[in-house]
Amino acid sequence: MTDPAALYDTVSEEIGKVLIGNETVVESLTISLLTRGHILLEGVPGVAKTTVANLFARATGLDYNRIQMTPDILPADITGTYVYREQTGEFELRKGPVFSNLVVADEINRATPKTQSALLEAMQERHVSIEGETLDLPEPFMVIATQNPIEMEGTFELPEAQRDRFQLKLTVDTPGREDESTLLERFDDDPDLGPAQIEQVVTTEEVLSARETVSEIYIDETVREYVLDIVEATRESPDLEYGASPRASIAFLNTTKARAAIEGRDYVIPDDVKALARQILVHRVVLSTDAELSDMTPADVIDSILETIQPPGRETVENASTRAVGDGGNRDDAA
Repeated sequence: MTDPAALYDTVSEEIGKVLIGNETVVESLTISLLTRGHILLEGVPGVAKTTVANLFARATGLDYNRIQMTPDILPADITGTYVYREQTGEFELRKGPVFSNLVVADEINRATPKTQSALLEAMQERHVSIEGETLDLPEPFMVIATQNPIEMEGTFELPEAQRDRFQLKLTVDTPGREDESTLLERFDDDPDLGPAQIEQVVTTEEVLSARETVSEIYIDETVREYVLDIVEATRESPDLEYGASPRASIAFLNTTKARAAIEGRDYVIPDDVKALARQILVHRVVLSTDAELSDMTPADVIDSILETIQPPGRETVENASTRAVGDGGNRDDAA
């Protein structure tokens, strides 16, 4: 099977020829690709949200389609429709841009709720229905949606059901001074620097093989209990009107395995959970009225929850991992 750590290093190195900073975004994109997840990217204009998705698609060899969301775009513009051909006298299926390995829904909050919902079936079921016919989407399939947090006029906030479909939410920050200086140097040397300079460095077969490796990563009972403690705390927090759903617990299970794998471990540790908690939870929870009036953010509440819950000791997890293998676990066989 393909080593996820080697796959990530290869993809990250290739993307690094163009991308400056935001290595965490590349790591999270890889995690979601290896766990059949979707990602919501948020950031101000000009921080390369769409570009990083294009770079990732080129490096991984995925078919790439970008959909510019606008208020007048219709669901059929995304999924496709049947078109009458006068030459043949028959209706012919014209597939929409959703039929791709990696679909970028750019500025998703500019589309109407009706159009946003056209992605729900695709993201969850990995197929779409067109005039009563169900069509499978290609494998792998991944949606990356972008949105601008500072421009609210003419936008439609994603409903909770839509946000919950996204495995992770990432914030793409503006680069630091040193990174921006490096960016200026690169563009000074090569004004045409962009996705065209990126080559495919892994195959679809290697991606699918790495997925199988990730699924075999060991997660100890104590770490699963730690995840459940965190999710339960979001449901009981007085600062939250609504806590995380069971889909969030499954996201913890899958993404922590992938993070462990790309860091070269065959078992999950509590640090994997803590590192991904914000990305998994921040878009799923809903603040209470009192918390909003107190200018709290979902990230503040999540950080507070993580501080109050005692994680299992890493040594305990490592010992349990060793015992699992010694007691007939199959992780070595899977590797």
